[in-house]
Amino acid sequence: MELDLGPEIAQFRAELRDWIAAEAPQGLADVFDWNMVTNAGGRRGAAMAAAMEHPAYKEWEAKLAARHLICPQWPEEFGGAGMDAVRVAVLNEEFHRAGVPRVSRGMGESLAGPSIIVHGTPEQHAYFLPRIISGEDVYCQGFSEPNHGSDLAAVETRGVVSGNDIVITGQKVWTSGAAKANMMFLLCRTDPRAEKHAGLSYVLIDFTDPGVQYRPIKQMSGAAEFCEDFIDGVRAPLFNVIGGLNNGWRVAMTTLGHERGGRATVAHLGYEREFWELVETARKRGKTTDPQIRQRLAWAYTQVELMRYSGLRTLAQVAAGRAPGPEASVAKLFWSEYHKKLGEIAMAIEGADALLRPEGEGYPVTPWQGVFLSSRAGTIYSGTSEIQRNIIGERALGLPKEPRLAG
Repeated sequence: MELDLGPEIAQFRAELRDWIAAEAPQGLADVFDWNMVTNAGGRRGAAMAAAMEHPAYKEWEAKLAARHLICPQWPEEFGGAGMDAVRVAVLNEEFHRAGVPRVSRGMGESLAGPSIIVHGTPEQHAYFLPRIISGEDVYCQGFSEPNHGSDLAAVETRGVVSGNDIVITGQKVWTSGAAKANMMFLLCRTDPRAEKHAGLSYVLIDFTDPGVQYRPIKQMSGAAEFCEDFIDGVRAPLFNVIGGLNNGWRVAMTTLGHERGGRATVAHLGYEREFWELVETARKRGKTTDPQIRQRLAWAYTQVELMRYSGLRTLAQVAAGRAPGPEASVAKLFWSEYHKKLGEIAMAIEGADALLRPEGEGYPVTPWQGVFLSSRAGTIYSGTSEIQRNIIGERALGLPKEPRLAG
């Protein structure tokens, strides 16, 4: 099943496909597996960072920048291409089909940038946004804290106004991409006397400041793509406060509203290819005649197809002018729980060999061991499965809110 998005989008797709074929540097698709499934607990980061230094990638990056195809969903006045969600989905699909990277500015593009666009002043637009597009500023997110994961409004990191600066002290945790970032957008408490939602500010800090220290958190997979951060008296100009003092909750909600969008129609493709790789592993191990393995593989294939249809439904909603709502939580819950179960199927196929890790330093694991171990993180980061179920129950199904403990 495919969606007919009309002749205008069909023409856009055809022109984009021709442009990619004509302009993609030779060999770019072979530099790295740009369409690989990503997991926060995986070991992909170092290999991708090396691939991004390849001359073919640099050439491609320059071509995309010239066409305003970096941050393409941003309005044209802020350096983007002003693409609507349907065109961004088509862009993602065509880049995926060609096996070339859709050069992304990570959290700066998808989280910090949209919040600056909505809540920033013209002066903040002019300073911060071009630095994201150029790649000069790479952002990480400072929301979660050791004692406050899902309860975002309970942050304890302090922000004290001192002259024309704000001085930040506190601790953040589960920070993805901290080792690559030179900037952090964070929430801090600037009015401890106010209600907890009302006393927060959204601040951009220099993550290379001497007052910032971060420590990698080793995961079960042996990877360390999360970090905990210690912020000790870091000063940022009040210019770096987005949305004004004590208005950080509103800005943070804009950030979170952008966290799950943009890749609905291509999200299943990496899982689809991973599924067929697992089928090939089952063939090599002589497991394709095992009725239980066949049944579990059939289940996995069904889940990937459901992801595809769900993505098409989301695209149809966007094409009809409807913004995604709690459906984003359904998608996140679905893929994270699916991937955890796929890792379990892979271990069953690997059999006793799954219990033995390869020899070597740094706790190496096999690719399927990596999927099994790292996929568990997907049910925790970006909102735990429990939180997603609450959102679905309360906002989509209209069920009573979960009782909260007093105190």
